[in-house]
Amino acid sequence: MAIILNLETATTNCSVSLAKEGQLLALKEFDSASFSHAEQLHLFIEDVLKEAEVSLKEVNAIAVSKGPGSYTGLRIGVSAAKGLCFSLDIPLIAIATLESMVVQSIGDSIDFVIPVLDARRMEVYSCVFDKNMKEIRETKAEIIDENSFSEFAAKGKVLLLGSGVEKCIEMLSVNGNFSFNTKVIPSSKEMAMLSYKKFKENNLENVAYFEPYYLKDFVLLKKKKA
Repeated sequence: MAIILNLETATTNCSVSLAKEGQLLALKEFDSASFSHAEQLHLFIEDVLKEAEVSLKEVNAIAVSKGPGSYTGLRIGVSAAKGLCFSLDIPLIAIATLESMVVQSIGDSIDFVIPVLDARRMEVYSCVFDKNMKEIRETKAEIIDENSFSEFAAKGKVLLLGSGVEKCIEMLSVNGNFSFNTKVIPSSKEMAMLSYKKFKENNLENVAYFEPYYLKDFVLLKKKKA
């Protein structure tokens, strides 16, 4: 038996779920552009444990969304996950943020799924999965133009989903092989199945040395002088 606590803080959605052998027991999440993860994450953890009537001592592993995504959001999630793993002496599991988004598209009649997260300016974080949910192109930070993902659209139907889709629609909508879903956000709900699979495979992280997958260097923007 495996009870896993899943933490998703890579984007605007602060999301926590508790699952038993991949089956959801409880979920608490709030999507806000204000990035209130620091205030809400530990409260959400308490809420899902209480709802499922499970104590922290009964949790067998902590799973965390590893990125790419918000620098601050990822730090908050990973710090909380590490702290729990150290204090409870349980393993850490890392789930790729973009992969958990793709799980939400299962059942769509498409040939390729491309999760895209908003980055700076016209950039997005993206990777490509085939219709069997197998990753066929690694995660990149890339600038969107009229030729983006054209090699996949030439081979079949392509679904783009996530917060970066708004940057893609104007450039790519002329090609009828593209479809778009702006509503998908990373959620700990979809992490439940993925984290259980990794737990069974003993695909675990080194708690001491694990770092989020930032993909790009953190840039501190200074406020302009008045």
